[in-house]
Amino acid sequence: MSQLYVVVLAVIVLVLMGVAVHRTFYVKTKADYLVAGRSLSAFVLVLTLLTSWIGAGSLFAGAENAYRNGFASLWQPAGGWLGLVLIYFIAPRARKFAQFTLPDLLEARYNQTARVLGTIAILFAFTGITSYQFRGGGDVLHLIFPGAVTSNMGTFMIAAFVIVTTALAGMSSVAYMDVVIGSTVTVICVIAVPMLLARCGGWSGLHAELPRQYFEVLGNYRLSPAGVEESVGMGVIRAMEFLVPTLLLMLGNQVMYQKFFSARSERDARISVVGWTVGTIVLETLIVAIAVFGRALYSTGEVALRPREIIPYTARHGLPAFMGALLLGAVFAKVISTASNYLFSPATNLVNDIFVRYMAPGASHKRVLLVSRLCVALLGCWALYQAIYAESILAKMLYAYTIYSAAITPVVLAAFYSKRATAWGAVAAIGVGTVVTLAWDNAPLKASMHLPSILAQRDAIFPALLAAVAALIVVSAFTPKPRAAQLAQFAESNEQAVSR
Repeated sequence: MSQLYVVVLAVIVLVLMGVAVHRTFYVKTKADYLVAGRSLSAFVLVLTLLTSWIGAGSLFAGAENAYRNGFASLWQPAGGWLGLVLIYFIAPRARKFAQFTLPDLLEARYNQTARVLGTIAILFAFTGITSYQFRGGGDVLHLIFPGAVTSNMGTFMIAAFVIVTTALAGMSSVAYMDVVIGSTVTVICVIAVPMLLARCGGWSGLHAELPRQYFEVLGNYRLSPAGVEESVGMGVIRAMEFLVPTLLLMLGNQVMYQKFFSARSERDARISVVGWTVGTIVLETLIVAIAVFGRALYSTGEVALRPREIIPYTARHGLPAFMGALLLGAVFAKVISTASNYLFSPATNLVNDIFVRYMAPGASHKRVLLVSRLCVALLGCWALYQAIYAESILAKMLYAYTIYSAAITPVVLAAFYSKRATAWGAVAAIGVGTVVTLAWDNAPLKASMHLPSILAQRDAIFPALLAAVAALIVVSAFTPKPRAAQLAQFAESNEQAVSR
């Protein structure tokens, strides 16, 4: 059986490396590397958006959530689904702006300070997201080769592969690798779900094996840390702590905006959101189902101690050998894809928002490409360092989502939809959102605040988000309004108006 896994993984690695090397020949300029020459069709956009969004956050953190809470864990991906409905209206505006990074947008709408602070927040958040992709990939390799590869060794191997393939061709490499991965993963999950449900004995067998809470809207979210059932209100709050960070990351996600900047046209950007929405709802529901079915089959043993591994564990032990190898290979490929996306994105910030903007404005395309690849390598090493010391993928995911959701998303949405948000209001919001998140996740500092237990047990999302939005509103109210030229770049285009 181990030979089968080796063959599947070898094919995946060779195909992805082949795509990356092939796309390298198309990279000649800064635009080619950072936004794929603004040439991506709606079809390519759908698959690259779907594949970059669903990675270790869904396959490991989301699976751990499903293992513990059943179908109520759908609250977490539902934040992304709600965000996609709103993004349908944002996508054409983003493509109209058509720059390279989100801090480009922040400077155009606000000022240089907002650009620099936004870059810092993105670096913290996206290297955090990249780190748990590395960790998840290491777990997969350890499960496939338990006697030969430790989890840490696998993490190093995944990191090295991702850094090399991402550095080769940038956005062009990432996007076309995603086309291969996204289509393959979706087909495999569609086939695997009914096979695992039959293994559980159908719905009746599933209900007999799992606690009743696994089929309720709030699941175990109504249970306190001590295991005591609490009010519906507390259950809703805990559910919102999963939904809101996912929603806000989706709405402000730089990876997504870079894909829209890479689109051929505003129309391609808008069409891609429709396909992305359908694909995300289907695939994330299938992933949760696989994790819940895995919980019914394997409620004890090694995986009960490491529930984040339930999907690869179920693939290895709960499916026929060939199908299990394909599902494990799909998980492996998805982790690589998402790691590539979230590693590449902050690298573009360092290149475009720091190097080109302040250090070498007249740098040649060749020099920019060299520095871009160096930035990918350096950030990959930073993400790897975080991955080695990350104990919980779920906790790391929530931290990364929160710092981005509180610091970046409010000012991005205000750029498109508020005429009153000012430059210094945005600066205050980014700074406050970042600081509150970092302080809230610092256990000794948080303990020194002597907060009531009902607040101390909560994640950082609501304190950080409320503080950031309050700072945006209050400071904007007492500072001069933005200029008309700043607002004009973010208004609805004639193409959009005609299409309606």
